[in-house]
Amino acid sequence: MSSAPIVVAGPTGQLGRLITQELLGLGAPVRVLVRPESDPAKVSALRAAGAEVVTANPDRVPDLIRAVEGAACVVSALSGLRAVIVDVQTRLLDAAVEAGVPRFIPSDFSVDFTRPGGRNRNLDLRREFRARLDAVPIQATSVLNGMFADLLTGQAPVVLPRLRRVLYWGDADQPLDFTTVADTAAFTARVALDPAAPRWLRVAGDVQSARGLQAAASAATGHQFGLLRAGGTGSLHALATLTRALTPPSDEVFPAWQGMQYLHDMFTGQAKLTLLDNGRYPALRWTGVAEVLKGL
Repeated sequence: MSSAPIVVAGPTGQLGRLITQELLGLGAPVRVLVRPESDPAKVSALRAAGAEVVTANPDRVPDLIRAVEGAACVVSALSGLRAVIVDVQTRLLDAAVEAGVPRFIPSDFSVDFTRPGGRNRNLDLRREFRARLDAVPIQATSVLNGMFADLLTGQAPVVLPRLRRVLYWGDADQPLDFTTVADTAAFTARVALDPAAPRWLRVAGDVQSARGLQAAASAATGHQFGLLRAGGTGSLHALATLTRALTPPSDEVFPAWQGMQYLHDMFTGQAKLTLLDNGRYPALRWTGVAEVLKGL
């Protein structure tokens, strides 16, 4: 294993923290970039775990250049809107190129946005950054993982435990991709250590339709769940558009209408991952939806 560190940007968030832990567990030297205003307790925990902590102003490319010098790979686990996904990531990318870092993993971690889009704000931001990433001389790898399966136990209004229903739009047999945050982090850590990783890697810890989610929820809880069709995918798009128009502007990354846009892309099949790369690192164990739903 190379002695050059893996740099993780965004290590105080859930995904970035888990990527850092995975890399350290694999014996890799890890340097984490934190903002001056980062939570001191989280920063202390990263340092105690064995990571080298570097404080850098994300608005200053010279600071970022010094922070990433000598790295084997920069992993971005940043989360936010345009100011982060496009602007900060571009400065981080420019710094990596200037410092001669050979590899960069962007904060994509989503359903497949490589197909023509325009209906999903967060995916559009990733498309915009992709154009910048592909225009510079650095080896890049994007990890696409579908929806975070963890959202099924709360934030994503699909599995409804109180009603014992699985909500869906369109076709109850449309395959959907799910991967836990922990499994995504474990895979990404190995990608960061893999100089032969290609431009795109697609993984899904589980692939289930609404009907499959119904069976998984029933098995996980011991209660029989039913299916609840809320309409076609066109009605979901219309609802997302209306909700967005009626929602006051905010800096929230995942307002209700953004979640609707994600579900629309999933239930239409336009964001379905194909040719999964789950077997690239055979030691990994993937967490199924039924195991996630035991937390209901």
